[in-house]
Amino acid sequence: MSQYLVAIHHPENYDPSLEGEAMIRDIHALNEEMATAGARFFAGGLESADKAKSLRKQSGGKVAVTDGPYIEAKEHIGGFWILEAADMDEALAWGRKAVVACRAPVEVRAFLRRG
Repeated sequence: MSQYLVAIHHPENYDPSLEGEAMIRDIHALNEEMATAGARFFAGGLESADKAKSLRKQSGGKVAVTDGPYIEAKEHIGGFWILEAADMDEALAWGRKAVVACRAPVEVRAFLRRG
């Protein structure tokens, strides 16, 4: 089995307080379905991008820490699952369910297999 990242994308001004009970119920049901199928390795929601800290290497070996996301974008990752799936098709099937449950765009990417 390979591992896949299924990432939920939110617009930069996303307000999680607008998530209704139906959406929360749908996400909970999807989490349960993933766990029952043995597909869910890890899942988590993230704080808004404006609460992120970005770190960049500076000259002399120092590291600068700045407020905000690393990339200025109109969308940011709002949460994610790490799933174990037989192949990309299986991971995409979970991704389709995530789009419906989260009412948001989703990105599916395989983890690199090394060594």
